[in-house]
Amino acid sequence: MNIEFIQALRDLEKEKGIKVDILLEAIEAALISAYKKNFGSAQNVRVEIQRDTGEIKVLAQRQVVEEVGDPRTEISLVEARAINSNYEIGDVVEKEVTPRDFGRIAAQTAKQVVVQRIREAERSLIYDEFIGRENDIVTGVVQRQEGKNIILDLGRAEAILLPSEQSPGEVYRQGERLKAYILEVRKTNKGPQILVSRTHPGLIKRLFELEVPEIHDGIVEIKGVAREAGARSKIAVHSREEKVDPVGACVGPKGSRVQAVVQELRGEKVDIIKWSDDPAVFVANSLSPARVLDVTVDEENKVSQVIVPDNQLSLAIGKEGQNARLAARITGWKIDIKSESEAGDWDTWDNDLDLAGGIEEE
Repeated sequence: MNIEFIQALRDLEKEKGIKVDILLEAIEAALISAYKKNFGSAQNVRVEIQRDTGEIKVLAQRQVVEEVGDPRTEISLVEARAINSNYEIGDVVEKEVTPRDFGRIAAQTAKQVVVQRIREAERSLIYDEFIGRENDIVTGVVQRQEGKNIILDLGRAEAILLPSEQSPGEVYRQGERLKAYILEVRKTNKGPQILVSRTHPGLIKRLFELEVPEIHDGIVEIKGVAREAGARSKIAVHSREEKVDPVGACVGPKGSRVQAVVQELRGEKVDIIKWSDDPAVFVANSLSPARVLDVTVDEENKVSQVIVPDNQLSLAIGKEGQNARLAARITGWKIDIKSESEAGDWDTWDNDLDLAGGIEEE
């Protein structure tokens, strides 16, 4: 090794962020093992790399004792003081024992250590980058399929889309780009393991944050998301400014914003509903696209009874109860739906409810 090697390590420090001293300490530790392996030495040795010149020295170490038991690791006080009169019991005497051809072994060992440390540093940087992006979305390219797992290429790393996180009905073709929600980032011996999802409700939330400037700017707030991946989702939105319609903002001009989300979700239907702090209004809005006539709420038990026109009953319940199920999930209320005829004759209806604001994306 020479000054060029030290300079190369300094360049590496600037490029990869791995400190020179850390690399040299790792190389010195590896060279001790290489020396003992190649030269069959039972001595205690220390390897020293000069930080300015790159020169390597192997130094045999023997402890100063009163009575020598093992001459390979111990030296008497008399012998030690023959070398230097200042030695005392317990001190360590060092003598250079660098082999003539140790440079070749040192160069090979140093290369292995540096490559390993670079790999570890890159893995650490990737982990640090993605651990801060949990609960965010990434765009990846479908690289391959391993068993039932889909592997996405994220550029500097790979992500795993497990079967349980794959949206029903979706087919993933090699080379296609898609967005996924980062569930978890794990640190493993082989590098960071990034687990992503196409079914998590957070994917819908992040997609709307990307498409709707009002959400990004904090004017419109997403209050809740309920999702049955691959089929239908509901998203409840609220505006912090009276003049801004939260549903209209999410739909966008000619439906462009919601259509972009639906396209990314490959046709999954999305109902955008207006959130309200009035439970009756919120429950009514949550059953969009069905029209609601009346809502009675039991706040103590969080149970609501909803009356809909006869011709709206099947729409309110939805196919296999899906619409009612999603409405209950997004509101947190148990919802009992009855048709107008089932509820009996009503003389008056509560017309004070603001039930506008529910839009279904077909």
